[in-house]
Amino acid sequence: MKLAARLTIVLIALLLFVPVASARTKECVILLHGLARTENSMNKLARALDAAGYHTVNQPYESTQHRIADLAAAAIPEALARCPRHAKVHFVTHSLGGILVRQHLRVDTIEDLGRVVMLGPPNKGSEVVDKLHRVPGFKLINGPAGMQLGTGVLSVPNNLGPAKFELGIIAGTRSINLMLSNLLPNPDDGKVSVASTKLEGMADHITLPVTHSFMMRNQKVIEQVLYFLENGFFEDTGSQ
Repeated sequence: MKLAARLTIVLIALLLFVPVASARTKECVILLHGLARTENSMNKLARALDAAGYHTVNQPYESTQHRIADLAAAAIPEALARCPRHAKVHFVTHSLGGILVRQHLRVDTIEDLGRVVMLGPPNKGSEVVDKLHRVPGFKLINGPAGMQLGTGVLSVPNNLGPAKFELGIIAGTRSINLMLSNLLPNPDDGKVSVASTKLEGMADHITLPVTHSFMMRNQKVIEQVLYFLENGFFEDTGSQ
């Protein structure tokens, strides 16, 4: 009887565990890198999401070759097709990647959309683009999409409207490019000001002492991403 009782306890424990693991594997996280970067820049974050049990799609796209609308129309449907069927879909984006999500959701819906975490998104554009877009070589380096990320009336981010989805934003406050920081309202991450990252309708917003270029590889950032995906708010911010 003792042996039978032990086997029963083990069986119950296994049955209790399986639904939890199964539920997590049905959740898909799509990663979208930033301007003039590749999917390799998101590899560390992808590994952390894989380890947490998510189905991770680290989606590449040619960020410097096309305009924002065209990038979104190509990259996001392709990424969605790589998620398991009927999966809840989350997004974790860096910089321009967050604007692609906003662009897509303005013209289309995503069934079973979950949570979105944006890292350093230029949600109100960047003054760097305003001041440097006429400099020779700027368009060559940043492409058509980069030219659309200013703060004026023609800014694509400023014309996409508020967030109507569950959104958490992480902004950086450290810069390794003082020249660009001098073009931005402080605090900033060297490419985007903290103020510009904010978006009407967001669920939560935090700042961390990280730079724009490398925030997606920072361990504290990764921990906060995982926490928001699980809870819908960031750790230790007091907001829910």
